[in-house]
Amino acid sequence: MRNLQFLDPVGYLDMLVLEQNARVILTDSGGMQKEAYFFGVPCVTLRPETEWIETVQAGWNVVVGSERSLIVREALNMQPPKAERRAFGDGHAGERILHVLENTLP
Repeated sequence: MRNLQFLDPVGYLDMLVLEQNARVILTDSGGMQKEAYFFGVPCVTLRPETEWIETVQAGWNVVVGSERSLIVREALNMQPPKAERRAFGDGHAGERILHVLENTLP
């Protein structure tokens, strides 16, 4: 039996906690698609397209539109890859930028 819960609206920080602890996220929000990717939570996008194609290519997001059978199938069976997520870099860009600035500025 799957556990599906409906909640009253929550604030942004509470929503991030919910996203981080979800088994799968169903959304039409572009921002939530990317947040799901960063949290390592599979995402089912309820739109006909996405601006975050990298998340689809990486196997963490599937775009299903509004067809009920596809939504249910993907929500129940979504299995993202075990590979490390790096579609948006490795998280160390700031350090590399600082290094370049420290070594090039007078």
